[in-house]
Parts: sequence; C-alpha cells; structure tokens
Amino acid sequence: MYENKFSPKCIFLDLDGTIVDPRQAYIEAAKIGFHAIGQKPQEMKVAFEIPKRMEQHLSLDGLVYGDLNMFKRAYLQAYHTVTDEKTKLFPNMLKTINTLSLKAKLALITMRHVPSQAVIKELKFFGIGKYFSSVMTAFDTSKPKPSPEAIFKGIEKFKVETGDCLIAGDSVNDIKAGKAAGIRTVGLLSGLYFYDELAKEEPDRILPNLTNLLDIIE
Repeated sequence: MYENKFSPKCIFLDLDGTIVDPRQAYIEAAKIGFHAIGQKPQEMKVAFEIPKRMEQHLSLDGLVYGDLNMFKRAYLQAYHTVTDEKTKLFPNMLKTINTLSLKAKLALITMRHVPSQAVIKELKFFGIGKYFSSVMTAFDTSKPKPSPEAIFKGIEKFKVETGDCLIAGDSVNDIKAGKAAGIRTVGLLSGLYFYDELAKEEPDRILPNLTNLLDIIE
C-alpha cells in the first residue's frame, strides 16, 4: 500500500488524540473552567480549540473572558481529574499497540502534567500498559514537547540511533519534537489538528490514525 516503509527499533507515541480519545475530557474541563470564572460555556468547537492553543502557548483571546489564570488552573485541574473516566481507547487500539510492540520498542510521551505513574495506571486499566517500555510525562523533563528532551532520553535508554526511531502523534508539537531530535515523524488526523496544520510542519507521513501506522512499518 505504501512505498518506502519504515523499520524503526523504537517508536515514540503520544497519548491524547493518538491512543485515547480525550474529547469528552476536553468538553468537561472547559465547562468547569468557564464555570470557575462565571462565563457561559461555549460551543463544542471552542472546547477543542482551547487545548490546541494551550499546548502551543498561544493566546486564549476571543475564547476566554475574565480571569485567565483562574480559568487555566480550573481547566487543567479538571482535565487531569476527569481523564480517568472520560477518556477511552480509539477503536482497534489494543490490537494496534500489541502489533506495534512486536515490531519495535514503544515509548509513550505525553504533555500531561501528572506523574508518570498516573499514566501507567491508566494504560494498565486499558490493558496496554505492558506494551510500553517507557512512559514520560511533562513531569519527567525540564522542557516538554515540542522540546526533543524526552525523545533524547528514550534514545539514550534504549541505546538506539536517531535513524532507527520514529514518533507518531496527532499534535504539531509531536512533529516539531521529532524533527528537533532528527527522527522520522508521522502526523495523525485522529486528534484536534487538521491536515493543513500538520502538513505545515512537514512530517514524513500524515495518516488517518495510529492503526494506519501498521501499513508503513515493516
């Protein structure tokens, strides 16, 4: 189906929008954040625009009116609280992760500001924890994505070359981090970003979702 397939020894994966569907958590967190500042909850597309802007450190002007710091505190606290019950695996993800783990070491890199043990617990709940050789959150690096720091830590841990690594994720920050580290990059359309937004970062591939990654991995 695809020419020039990859044969990575290590695959770095994002979590939200890549492995799990966080949309309900984004909606709930937005409701709580808006309530904290007395603002009427906005339409659904605003709830999805907020995390896109926040992870890129962009302004929330035009979305949030009122005490911005209070909103951010309430939003992030709510998001990290509700992810356990509001997120769910994307379809076919258990089989996908299992198959990928037979082809390469899997390392998870998430921008969630929680201890890695919290994410490991979530992965175990979904039945995929055993497939990951490494889990890193924003707490495990001095600079989270788009910094390549977490990728370099994984490369050092697994003792692999950059040419033998690949990162797949739904965010522009995943692509930026991968490019900064000098590894292959795959953008996924399963999250918040549109094709044009990912294409602007010039990843090696853009795929509909993580399951499609199996088509280009030997």
